[in-house]
Amino acid sequence: MSADFTAVYPLKRGRAHEVCGPGATYFAASCCNQSAKPTLWIAPDWAPEQLNPVGLAQYCDPTRLLLAKAKAQVDLLAAAEEALRSGAMGLVICEIYEPLSLTHGRRLQLAAEAGRATGLILMPEGMGSNAAETRWHCTPLAPRGQPQADRPQKEPNAGLDSTRQRWDIIKNKSGTLASWVTDWDAAAHRVIVVSETGERSRATPAPAGVRPIHG
Repeated sequence: MSADFTAVYPLKRGRAHEVCGPGATYFAASCCNQSAKPTLWIAPDWAPEQLNPVGLAQYCDPTRLLLAKAKAQVDLLAAAEEALRSGAMGLVICEIYEPLSLTHGRRLQLAAEAGRATGLILMPEGMGSNAAETRWHCTPLAPRGQPQADRPQKEPNAGLDSTRQRWDIIKNKSGTLASWVTDWDAAAHRVIVVSETGERSRATPAPAGVRPIHG
């Protein structure tokens, strides 16, 4: 490993972070149980897929996951900023679909710092802000023993019994960049980091959910 996973995950509180890639929703779900305070998940109301909190019950308490919707990105970001600043939420997740300006990125950072909350922006690749504390790229991997070519191409997570993913930290204000293969330890109820050889794993101290279900 080129860096210590526990230095960057769980995400640093009081800061705003970003995640992209086909495993971005999975990554966000893994963060929902890292605070005693509730999580607010803000998404466009016109999105074809909507989060079903009950699908995360194995990893976090769905009654502590609040959902909000807005029509325009400016409204999504305004709601995220207010929620972060209030200090009532431990985690605020916001799904965006247009590039995030440096101004908006800085406003989210200031709000997260003021409320001592964690912000997480889910975004298409290439739409992040330089103000982000960290940026992650997450990609589902084939289950152990299954060739990558056999994976469904349209929905990488569909029908698989593995939660293995590659998590790359591609921006990090406080440290180095690195990549890890992660998996879900169902017995311990936490994310684990899998060694490059696949022969050892190391558990992180915080539990996390990994497989988001939409409905």
